[in-house]
Amino acid sequence: MKRNFIYTLGILVALALSSCNKEVEFFSEPYPEGKENLLVKMDRTLKPSPEFGAPGTEVTIKVTGLEAYKDKAIFNFNGEKAEIVSINDEQIVVKVPTFASTGVTSIYIDDMIVFGPKFTVSGKVNIDPTWGATKGSNGSINANLWTIDEKYIFVGNFSNYEEKGSVKPINKLVRTFRNGTYDISWRTGDGSNGNINSILQYQDHYYISGGFSGYDQRKDNISNITRIHLSGRIDTMGIKPFRRPEQNDTTKYYPTFNGGFDQFVANIYEHNGKIIASGNFRYHINRIYGEPNFMETKDSVILDSTEIRHVARLNTDGTLDKTYRFTGDKAFAGANGSIETFFHDEGPLKGKIVVFGRFNRFDETTVGNIVRLNADGTVDASFNTGSGANFKVNKVTYNPITKKYVVVGEFKSFNGVETARMVLLNEDGSIDNTFKAKSFGNGYPWYAKQLNDGLIVVSGGFIEYGGVAKNRFMFLKPDGSLAEGYNNIGQMNGSLNRIIETTSEDGKRAILLLGSFTRIDDFVANNITRLILE
Repeated sequence: MKRNFIYTLGILVALALSSCNKEVEFFSEPYPEGKENLLVKMDRTLKPSPEFGAPGTEVTIKVTGLEAYKDKAIFNFNGEKAEIVSINDEQIVVKVPTFASTGVTSIYIDDMIVFGPKFTVSGKVNIDPTWGATKGSNGSINANLWTIDEKYIFVGNFSNYEEKGSVKPINKLVRTFRNGTYDISWRTGDGSNGNINSILQYQDHYYISGGFSGYDQRKDNISNITRIHLSGRIDTMGIKPFRRPEQNDTTKYYPTFNGGFDQFVANIYEHNGKIIASGNFRYHINRIYGEPNFMETKDSVILDSTEIRHVARLNTDGTLDKTYRFTGDKAFAGANGSIETFFHDEGPLKGKIVVFGRFNRFDETTVGNIVRLNADGTVDASFNTGSGANFKVNKVTYNPITKKYVVVGEFKSFNGVETARMVLLNEDGSIDNTFKAKSFGNGYPWYAKQLNDGLIVVSGGFIEYGGVAKNRFMFLKPDGSLAEGYNNIGQMNGSLNRIIETTSEDGKRAILLLGSFTRIDDFVANNITRLILE
C-alpha cells in the first residue's frame, strides 16, 4: 500500500538528530517547501471552510490546477492522510482523518508538495485559557514543588520567567501562583550558578540538587546539593577559623548543609527524616572547616571524600549515612553504567526506588537496565523483570491508582518479549500483556506517564506511531492504541520532563507540562504550559 511520506521530507533530518539530543532547535513551520510547482496552487491566506472541525468533518479548501492530478493527489492534515471526497479545478473537499492533529494542510503529488492553510482539529485536548504563564522560561524546567500555601516552585536551567528576569536574573528557581503567574515576593538572591534538577521540602527547609557549586552569596563550598530557608535564602552557619594566638578572632559563614557529591545529583527524596540522593556520582564530599593548613599559617577548607556510587542517603545536615548501602566501611557497587531513578513516596511500596538507565549490573546482580531497591537500599528480589530491557531505558513513571509502571526507551525487547520501545509493568516487574505498543517512527519515546483514568501521555523524538503521523506528543489508551478524540493537539517541538495532573482555574480536568520545548499546537509554550482534558 502506498505510504505517505510527506511528513518525513521536512523534518527527517532534525528528528533523526533529536533521537540522540533533546536540545535540537525546531522551526515553527513543520514542513519546508518541496519541489516548486507551477501548476497546482493553494493560497495559504485563504482559510479552509470550516476553519476547524472534529474528525469526520468535510472541509473545502481552495486549490487550482489540481483536477489534472486527481488520480495521484494525496491530501494530508498535518502529515496524516485524508479521504478525498471530490476535486475540481477550483477546490478540493476532504474528510478530516480519525487521528488528525492541528497543523498545516498539504497535497502530495509524486515528488511534489504543495502547502495549504492551517486547519484546527477539534478534540478533547486544548490549551488552557486560564493558565497565566504565557511567555514561560528561557531554559528547561526540570521539576516542581507544590507548597503548603498552594503555590508552585519550579526549578531548572533558566534565568528568566515570564520576562521578569530581564533586570535581575531569576537563576534556576522561581515561585508562582497556582495559575503560573510570577510571585515577586519570593527572594532567592543570586539563585544557583548551575542547573537545578530536583527540589523537596522537609520541615522548615527546601533541599535542592543538580549541577551547581554556589547559591546566592555562597559562591563555593557547595557540591551539587544544598539547603535553603523557606524564604529562598541559603541556610548558613558561622565557623571560627584557625587563628594563631596573636591574631584576632573572627567568624566566617559557610553552607549549613555540609555535604554533597562529585557529580550531578539528578534526584533527591525525603524518607524517614533523611535525604536520599541519586545520580551518576562516585564520591560523597564533606568539608572540614576551622583547621589550619600544614604550615599552620591560616585556616583552610579540607575536603573529605567517601566512595559511594549512584544512590546514597544523607542526614539532614549533609553528612553521609553509612547505615544505608554500606557493608561496614565499604559501599555497595552500584551500577556499571549511567542511571536515573524513580522513588515511591506513598503506599505499600513507600521507600523503594526504581533504578533505570543503561547498565547490566547493579550491586553485582545481573540486570537489564532496570532494577528496584528496597527501602534499606538492597536489591529488591520481588521486582522480577527477568532479563529486563535489551537496551537503554529512558524513563520510568508509576501511577499509584492503576498500580502500573510505564517504561520507555531505546529497547526493542523486554524480558525476551519483542516490544516497540515501550512497555507497561505490574508492581512485581512482570509485563502487563494487555498493553501492546505499536511502532515508533524515526525516533524514541523519552517520557510517558499514565494518568489516573488509564490514559497514557507520551512525548519523544518520534514522528509516527503505528503508521499514524504523531509529532512528538500523543495520548494512548491503556491497551496501547491511540486514544480517539485526545490526539488533536499539533506538534510539540521539544520534550517533556514531567506531567502533573491538576485542574484549571475554572475547575476543569487538566495536566501541567514541564520540560524543554518552545511550542505546542502552534502556540508559544516556553517549557511550561497547561492543557485541558475534556
